[in-house]
Formats: sequence, structure tokens, C-alpha cells
Amino acid sequence: MSAPKTEKSIWTSPIARSRIQSADVKMPEMLIGYLIGPFGALLSSGIFTSVLNKYLTDVLVLDPAFLSGLQLVSTIFIVAANLIVGQLIERTHTMAGKARPWVLLSALTLSVASLLMFVVPFEGVAKMVWIAIAYNAYYAVAFPIYNTANSTLVPVSTRNSQQRSTLASFTNIAGLGVMGVGSMIFPILLSNVLDPHPNLWFPVMLGVAIFTALTIILQFQFTRERVTEESMQAGAGKSQEKTAAPSIGDQLKAVTAEKWWWIVIIFYLCFQWSGALKNGSMIYFCQWVVDSTPFNGDYGMVQTVLAVMGAIPMAIAAVFVVPLANKFGKRQVVFVGMVVGVIGGVIAGMAGGGIVLTAVGVALKCLGSSPAAYLILAMLADVIDHIEYTSNIRTDGLTMSIYSSAMVAGTPIMNAVFMAILAAVGYQAPVDPAAAATMSQSVNTEVAIGISYIWVETVAYAICALLMLVWTVEKNLPEEQKAIAARKSK
Repeated sequence: MSAPKTEKSIWTSPIARSRIQSADVKMPEMLIGYLIGPFGALLSSGIFTSVLNKYLTDVLVLDPAFLSGLQLVSTIFIVAANLIVGQLIERTHTMAGKARPWVLLSALTLSVASLLMFVVPFEGVAKMVWIAIAYNAYYAVAFPIYNTANSTLVPVSTRNSQQRSTLASFTNIAGLGVMGVGSMIFPILLSNVLDPHPNLWFPVMLGVAIFTALTIILQFQFTRERVTEESMQAGAGKSQEKTAAPSIGDQLKAVTAEKWWWIVIIFYLCFQWSGALKNGSMIYFCQWVVDSTPFNGDYGMVQTVLAVMGAIPMAIAAVFVVPLANKFGKRQVVFVGMVVGVIGGVIAGMAGGGIVLTAVGVALKCLGSSPAAYLILAMLADVIDHIEYTSNIRTDGLTMSIYSSAMVAGTPIMNAVFMAILAAVGYQAPVDPAAAATMSQSVNTEVAIGISYIWVETVAYAICALLMLVWTVEKNLPEEQKAIAARKSK
């Protein structure tokens, strides 16, 4: 019998063919598909997380109350967009896979959208309308397309749990890398170049946009969806009714009935949203709370020091997290990390603005956060496999759209909360860069910034540690994966 004909399309052409042909995940796929690609794609997000609030309040001189309302309202569109994209991915059936085509589309949408807030041709109300549109073009359109597709790649890349942990680690290293750029390199550029020359914002972000497009194309070429291919082969010759993607209702029923799914989602919400509040308030903390006298009042250097002190232990931990998780399990490694993070948060919170103790506390807190940061996608993938075992359907699209929603919505929601806090305590934006060196904020403002940067995340880590005590989905996962494979072979 002759093989069935494959309908010709862009996805069957050589240009769309993956360069990855091996059955196992190897180093080129790890480095290019899950490190370099996501790093370039997420670079603008890392920069926005660190300095966008300051750009909007101090360069565009927008009212914090307006920004708070904008980001809260935008969250509705952001969550809706992530859910829609997740279902579109679930219903995408191409030779390139179901997530990779959307990754490729992001080379255009993400790079263009990242520029719009830095081209502001209007003043007054029209400027606010433009920023509202540009903000949502990035956070409610472009970023959900990329981030949901990128998150989906890990669970569909392979069923090998150890290889999946490695890919999740690489992806999250990329995310932490761009946060490092946003919090270490960009603040120095901001305080020394962009503050005195705000007209340079656009060419700087144009360079970021071009880099984004190129690295996303590389990611598309150096990734492969082995689990998707497995499902396509298992469904070959079956009726459309049997191979169609499960409805969103079926997926919701499957995930909401699973306690492990709820635990990992609540864990991630606490972890991600408290981190979003910390990141959004960091530049204000460094400018108004920490003693910058050792750096001649340069808050950019203060932020760089804290960012470096956080990045070094996370970079070291990247070498050990996956081997430790493979030996002791994700649950135990993440639990210990959260406890260390709480200890670091307490030290930083008790430092009273002193740079040395604050830096030590931040370093410990970041070290403790590294297992959760590197392993969260692998933890979600384990839950997805468990749900497939119990319900016989894959929920990659829905779970990863909710994961992506939590990631993307966390930034505007917590930025809105922080903007509302600043408005409530009477934050005063510097009239010009020179005036900032001689200004000070009220005691209430400094306390509110300190709570936002240190204490909220510290409490969240304590909650996450408690959740890990009851998360045991890994225990029977190997047997469940064997049962899934046996079921598909029939």
C-alpha cells in the first residue's frame, strides 16, 4: 500500500523543516532552541520589567494613577489572549508541530510590538490613548503568542523527564538572563545615557527588536516536537472525531479535577507575581531606599550591584539544580530552595537600607529561588503527563496558556498595584535627572517601596515551601508514562 500523500504547504517546505533530527535532545537543540532563542525573544520583556515603569512615569510623565488603571484593565485582555492562543495552538496541526508555527509568527509580532511605546507622536489625551494601544499590542497580543508557544515546547519536546528538566532549566535560564540584562546592564545605560538623552530610547529598542526577530527564527529552526509527532503517528488512519483536539470544556474538566495541577498553579502564581512586584519596584528601591553613598549617589550602580549579587548564585545554581532534582526529586530541591529564599528575604528586610546586608540577603533569596525558577516548566510537564494518564487527553494548550497568562499578567497586575501604592503614598517624580540627586521621598513612600521589593516575595516563598510539602506527583510518574506509551501502541 502506498503512503498517504501529504498536502503541500509552507510547513512541508524545506525552509520550515526543523534542523533537529535526533530522537533524543542534544546540545544544539538545548543551546539554540531553549537558551539563545528564548533569550532574544524575552529580552524586551526583561528590559520592560525593570525600567518600563520609570520610562512611563519619568520620561513620558504619565500619571501613576492612569498607569495603574491601564495595567489593571489590560490584564483582562492579556488573560483572554493567552487562553485564546492556547486553544489555537491545541488546534494547530502541521508538519512543523503545533507550537513552532506560532513561535515563528512571533519573529514579526514581538519585534514590532516592542517598539511602539517608544514612538509617541502625540501629547495630552492622545498620548495616553497611544500608550494604551501600544501597551496592549505588546502584552495582550505579541507576548502571549510567543510565550504560550514557547512554554508549550517543553512538554511536547520529549517524554524523557530528565531531558525535559534540562530543557526547562535552559528556558528559565534564558528568562533569568534577560532579567539580568534588564536589572544589571540597562540601569547603568538608563542613569548615564538615556536619562540625559531620552531621544536615544528608540534606536536602543530598535536594536533589541532586530535581535529578537533573528533569535526567534533560530529557535524555530532548532526545536522539535517529538510528543506532537508521536500523537500524529498514533492518530494516523483514525477518524477525525478520534484525533481532534479535546474541547476546552474537556480540558478544563481534566485539569480542575486534578489536585496536583491546582498546587503547581497556585505555587507559580505566588512565585511569579511576588517576583513581578519585586522587579517592578527594584529601580525605585535602589534610588530611594538603599544608601547609594558608596557609589556617589548613582542608583543605577546600586541596582547593578544587587542584580549581580542575585545573578551570581543563580548562575552557579544552574549547574547543580537539574542533577540534584534528578537525584532527590524536584519537590525536595524546590522546598529547600524556598526555605533558603525566606532566610535571605529576612536578612535583606532587616538591613535598614545598608548596601552590604541588603546584597547578602538578595543573594541568598535569589539562590533559594533558583530551583523553582529552573524547574517550574518541568513540574508543569509532569502534571500534564499525569493528567494524560488519568483522563487520556493532553492539556498542553490550556495549561500552558494559563501558565503564560500568570507570567504575563503578573507584570501589569503587580505594576498596577505598585503604581497605586506610589499614588497613595504621594510619590514625587524628579523634575529632571539633576534634581533626583538632591530629592528624597517621604518615610511612608520608602517603607512602601521596601515592602514591595523585599517582604511580599519573602512571604510568598514561605507559602510556596508549604505547598511543596504536599506536591508528590513525581512519585508514580515513570509507571504512568509507561502506561501512556502502552496505551498509544495499541
